[in-house]
Amino acid sequence: MSIRRIIRLSLIAATVLIAAGSLRAQDAHKIIDQYVKAEGGAKTLGAIKTITIDGVFPAEGDRKPGAYTFELKSPNRYYVELTTGDHSWIQAYNGKSVWGKDNSGGIATILGDDAVQVEAAAQYYNSHLLDLKKAGIGATFIGHAQVAGRDALQVELASPKGLKLEIFFDPQSHLIAKESMTIAGVKQELVYDDYRVVNGVKMPYKIQLQRNNEKYPVGVTRVAINETIGESVFDFPRKSQIALPDLKALFKEIEDNQKAIDKIKENYAGTRVEDETEYDGNGQQKKHELREYTFFYLDGEEISTLQKKDGKPLDDNERKKEDERVKKQIEDVQNQAAKKEAKEEKDKEKGKDDDDIGIETFLRACQFVNPRRERFRGKEVLVFDFEPNPEYKPKNFVENFAQKLAGVLWVDERAHDVVRLEAYFAENAKIAGGLLASLQKGSNFVFEQQYVNNEVWLPTYDEVHVGVRLLLVKGFKANEIDRYSDYKKFDVKTVETIGNPKQEPQ
Repeated sequence: MSIRRIIRLSLIAATVLIAAGSLRAQDAHKIIDQYVKAEGGAKTLGAIKTITIDGVFPAEGDRKPGAYTFELKSPNRYYVELTTGDHSWIQAYNGKSVWGKDNSGGIATILGDDAVQVEAAAQYYNSHLLDLKKAGIGATFIGHAQVAGRDALQVELASPKGLKLEIFFDPQSHLIAKESMTIAGVKQELVYDDYRVVNGVKMPYKIQLQRNNEKYPVGVTRVAINETIGESVFDFPRKSQIALPDLKALFKEIEDNQKAIDKIKENYAGTRVEDETEYDGNGQQKKHELREYTFFYLDGEEISTLQKKDGKPLDDNERKKEDERVKKQIEDVQNQAAKKEAKEEKDKEKGKDDDDIGIETFLRACQFVNPRRERFRGKEVLVFDFEPNPEYKPKNFVENFAQKLAGVLWVDERAHDVVRLEAYFAENAKIAGGLLASLQKGSNFVFEQQYVNNEVWLPTYDEVHVGVRLLLVKGFKANEIDRYSDYKKFDVKTVETIGNPKQEPQ
């Protein structure tokens, strides 16, 4: 997954216009506006930088008494902990990576959909239900419901990533009576009561937390708003961290090894399914397309041939156009490879470093924290978070984008390859100074690989979620998910066979 691909997706998406919101969405926003006023007002909520809630719950059955901690820090830090006896359960997001601790005591980075759910919870709680449209979160009024025997108004929030959260508002007080969501694969419900004013904000002092079938009646003992909370609360625990290796040497090994990896990849072909969805400014789905490709690699580039659109094979005319497109792409890749090789030779003669944009860009534009060792797809890997390096001055357009990124990197040191990358834009990234388009803060992507035939890491999954504002006015969200499968080895004989590769399992 390259930064250039994110830019390409944004520019392609620039042809889409925003549709008007539905009446049900308007009703939902009216309910939310009433909540904001009842909670303390937009100005008061907008001034919240941190929230801490501490509480306790009694023993029940075989379960010992325990404690509950909930902490937030603007713009997106999130920490929740349940402790019972000698066991504790933790979920946290530090703005770059999601991590957790289970009852067995194991601490690890949380991945995939589970991580997306925790990150979405962090975004939701830190929003205080302000500026949902700006965050790309859609709101829909579902109808009336019952919470603890009382009437409630049910509103569904939908994030650009397709995640859903149910909020139930008390029609009398306009405060939140209940939240229902799935976090890290666990169905979770929180019922709130006994609201009291803390620093001008109404906060619950009774919380009924239910995780799957386990209930925790929490009596809140302390609420603090805008109390100082250090970043260490949200960071991966230091006792589980290690010393970072020489990153300059590590990244150089990865870069030097890339040509060897690209050569091995040319022995493989497979299938890629591309799932693309676009949402309007209210978070409502506007467009959905499903495309299936066969692909192979040439000079490190993926050459994909479209086979099906929304489950239907291409007709003869579409097939002819696709074959012509693929043939031209092959020629372009070969020409670019020749030019790059010639440039590298000249740079070598002049003693000049290669300035092509690669993984080393992150080394220059970012700084690295929270190193740890974990298991990923059966392999021991080095994992660390990264964030923008404010001291680095970008030299070009792509490096300027890279400096706005934060996230998590997984590296197989033995294979000298990046096996997983999660990143998001910590601030808006402008295209043509923002006159053409702007990638909105929070736009993110995931790239993941699998170890095939015990010889090479090959892509298995990538995901892009972008918020785009066009021509300083129009905005929308777009998602793209690619799933790779059916890897087989084959021999590349000629350019003609490359255009329509015949796969020969070995």
